[in-house]
Amino acid sequence: MIERAGDSQALAAQVPDSGGAYLVPAFVGLGAPYWRSDVRGAMFGLTRGTRKAHFVRAALEAMAYQTRDVLDAMQSDAGIALTELRADGGAIGNDFLAGFQADILGVPLLRPRLTETTALGAAYLAGLAVGFWTSREQITAQWGLDRRFEPQMEVARREKLYAGWQQAVAATLAFHVD
Repeated sequence: MIERAGDSQALAAQVPDSGGAYLVPAFVGLGAPYWRSDVRGAMFGLTRGTRKAHFVRAALEAMAYQTRDVLDAMQSDAGIALTELRADGGAIGNDFLAGFQADILGVPLLRPRLTETTALGAAYLAGLAVGFWTSREQITAQWGLDRRFEPQMEVARREKLYAGWQQAVAATLAFHVD
């Protein structure tokens, strides 16, 4: 559908919303908090007016909805409210996704200057083990903010969109192929 993941931001910006389309990307099942390996991916809300941009936007939105699913479960289990989200990884370089994630969570999203941190985390742990770093505080001080995304979406709209996601997930969970 697209040549490069980086093309998704421009495509998502071509439409004001997903047009009511929801993608449930359960290509290898649904992980947390559903834990269903037998579930398959599904697309809902398609019309004759659904365009490529709607598909791409729905895919990006699905990433944000899945993050909310997991964070809602974590908050419920821990009894702690999320006040901001520090996000990393290649996908967070997508400004549309970062902004939508802040909107759907209702909290600011902070994107670091360095977003590819998997190897960096391993290096920090190795540095602690050999004494290069003497404390976690030294490592924490290395973090730097690139951009802060504040939620812009009204609460009623946020909850309506998320309810649509939950409906799509419920339908996906109910679908079985033998």
